[in-house]
Amino acid sequence: MLHFVWGVDVPGTGPLREKLLEEHWSYMDRFVKELTARGPTLSDDRTEATGSIHIVELPDVTAARAFAFDEPNFRAGVYDPVLLLRYDDTLGGTMWQHASGSGDGFLVIGHASPGTQPLPAGPPARGVLARGELYSHDDGGWAGTAVLVEAAQVRAEDVLPGGYDEVEIHPWCMGGRR
Repeated sequence: MLHFVWGVDVPGTGPLREKLLEEHWSYMDRFVKELTARGPTLSDDRTEATGSIHIVELPDVTAARAFAFDEPNFRAGVYDPVLLLRYDDTLGGTMWQHASGSGDGFLVIGHASPGTQPLPAGPPARGVLARGELYSHDDGGWAGTAVLVEAAQVRAEDVLPGGYDEVEIHPWCMGGRR
């Protein structure tokens, strides 16, 4: 089962995040085979991390919660909140299989109204590295769609046509050890 984990940085915790970088990467090294996508969300000028995205294959919600809440940045207070949802992959493969190599891009999240259903996924837009429907672990309801796009700029309608209450776009880049 795939899970979408987005730890959002508490403002002002950048120095703590930097201090914990090796501990974070060492923790993630334990999950290398299970990760299908990862990387930080960034400030608009791309100079500071604002969060961390992980799409990870784990057996159940208990394992996903352990993955998210045992992570060093979360334990130290860098992340609050953490968005943890079931991820239904509609693209297939990993971000590394779809990447062209620039590494810079965007996280686009379309939030859905409770009780609505996802539209059928069309062909992926150019530069899409990961795309999946998001579902609540609690009630199984559709929560929206998450897309990671490798591009210099992106418009929501190019990667998430219609059917969403709200769409967020965050600068993002491919993560992992350099």
